[in-house]
Amino acid sequence: MSIFTGAGVAIVTPMKPDGEVNFEKLGELIEYQIAHKTDCIIICGTTGESSTLSHEEHLACIKYAVEKTAGRIPVVAGTGSNCTETAIYLSKEAEKYGVDGVLLVTPYYNKATQNGLFEHFTTIAKEINVPIILYNVPSRTGCNISPETAVRIAKAAKNVVGIKEASGNIGQVAKLARLADGLLDIYSGNDDQIVPVLSLGGKGVISVLSNIAPEKAHNIVASYLDGDVKTSLKLQLEALDVIDALFCEVNPIPVKAALNMMGKEVGGLRRPLTEMEEANQEKLKKAMTEYGIEVK
Repeated sequence: MSIFTGAGVAIVTPMKPDGEVNFEKLGELIEYQIAHKTDCIIICGTTGESSTLSHEEHLACIKYAVEKTAGRIPVVAGTGSNCTETAIYLSKEAEKYGVDGVLLVTPYYNKATQNGLFEHFTTIAKEINVPIILYNVPSRTGCNISPETAVRIAKAAKNVVGIKEASGNIGQVAKLARLADGLLDIYSGNDDQIVPVLSLGGKGVISVLSNIAPEKAHNIVASYLDGDVKTSLKLQLEALDVIDALFCEVNPIPVKAALNMMGKEVGGLRRPLTEMEEANQEKLKKAMTEYGIEVK
């Protein structure tokens, strides 16, 4: 049984003017997502600025998301770290709060070997009972989970049930799908590759686009899985310009800017991330407007 099928939102973490987490706004965003057909809340991932949250803030966001969502849709918590013991701690706490699964990013900076990745993920898996989604994003971590290693981990740890594939290498995803043979649920980690990943048997996407267009992201997946590949492809292609704009600066700079343009008032970013450059803001506004998103 998959943790979720469809489009899960890699939700932002709203901030107050003083830089503190804005839980009231987080609640509003969660309600907005649920009302607009998002299939899962992914809290405290890359888009949620997990790397600059304290452990206390990180866990408070996870606990809040579980309580606010109240079982209406699944909640997956980002609990990965480049320190195995820290990832175990965060994952065990998240499990206590009642998350439906955890998302574990590859250890960043350390650049573990494939054997090191196997040890890291299987060690964490032994300490918790909730389902685990591996998160492969070599552009940000400097570390790639090979298809062979992903399958090796899943065979050794039965609660490793999925992988968010954000390598951008569709050939690697194809090889993973062949080797896994249904052992791992594959989610696209790139909004511009939803349909290609679905065509390889993927279950959906963990999406940045869903922050600003949850129903449209949901419909890309739902149409495909309903057998309407033509509509799914049309929706994917229509979204390409706004997806490009959402990644013209490092995530989550543009998506937070976009939400603020929509009047969502999610606040600023924690350093070292800085506000979006003016020229890129104009590019983003244009793409959003052409995509049918109202900019205030």
